[in-house]
Amino acid sequence: MGRLVCLRPILVVAKMTTSVVNIGNSLPMKAAMFMLVSAIAASTVSAEDPVEIEKRIIEYVKDNMKRGEPLIVSKLHNEVFTSPEERAVLAKLNAAFFRIPLFIVEYEKRKGRLPTLEEISGQFDFYGPEEADVVLSVMEGDPRVPKFLRRHSTGELMAIDVHKIQTDERFNLAVERQLTGWVGQPAPKIMGMNFDGIETTLSDFNGLTVLVYVWFTNCPPCVKMGPELVALQNTYESQGFTVLGLNADKVLELQYDDAYRAEYARTIGVNYTNLHLTDSVRAALGNVNIFPTLFLVDREGTIVKHFVNFHSSDDLRPDIESTMGLDVSDNRYYFLN
Repeated sequence: MGRLVCLRPILVVAKMTTSVVNIGNSLPMKAAMFMLVSAIAASTVSAEDPVEIEKRIIEYVKDNMKRGEPLIVSKLHNEVFTSPEERAVLAKLNAAFFRIPLFIVEYEKRKGRLPTLEEISGQFDFYGPEEADVVLSVMEGDPRVPKFLRRHSTGELMAIDVHKIQTDERFNLAVERQLTGWVGQPAPKIMGMNFDGIETTLSDFNGLTVLVYVWFTNCPPCVKMGPELVALQNTYESQGFTVLGLNADKVLELQYDDAYRAEYARTIGVNYTNLHLTDSVRAALGNVNIFPTLFLVDREGTIVKHFVNFHSSDDLRPDIESTMGLDVSDNRYYFLN
């Protein structure tokens, strides 16, 4: 799917959605239309489209990397790719480089299988599986990175060695948290600026059951999940429940702006608070590496469920209702004392 990251396509979306968003009241339809308009607008992007810059940088890395030699990002930054747009791409790739091992470990634990190149691409906002393949190749050839993975001739992952990641000082604490789990732990302190520029904290929702939702703009499963969360908010808000979104665009250094995020939220009818995720909150949440990630927090501030990847509203309802103390045996809601 195309990604809108500059002024021109954002303006196209703003104009086009005015006429198409009223096609129906279905939230999935609105989300689908937003994705369609995004793709159409992206086709009009100029030669400075960040996706094209990213492709050019990846092609350069692919042609110039040497097995057993580390990729020196600072050299690329200072000598090869010197424009602000190119350096933004380098910063994004450098951040992904150290998140990928954690993502793979957590994905295998949660899903019982290894992620595909396509799934890795979606999680790290790459332009396609070929970019994920090149980044993994760089990791395989870098002597600073533990040799934790084996791949098929197709490039897809075949096996990983969790122990090698756990014993690496850069990854071990985060992996330990991911493997030991969150259920029964107090929710960490969560705070940040909401999309209206007002500082907001998790404690502002004391006494409510809160579904903390960590996401980034245009991550494929997040696009699917937005309307599901809107439906849950509509159903349970009056009974002491809320969704609290934490948008990771800024910490992931994605080039979406506030106008684009606001248009996305308006299009799918977002009816819950969203904060900008900060580095400190992300660290407190175990350096989230799978998007979306959700934490269901009870009225006492304890995490009672931890979800990763897409879940439908029907998947989430039983745990939400149980946490809220709702008796739904006769299809009516009663608070259990």
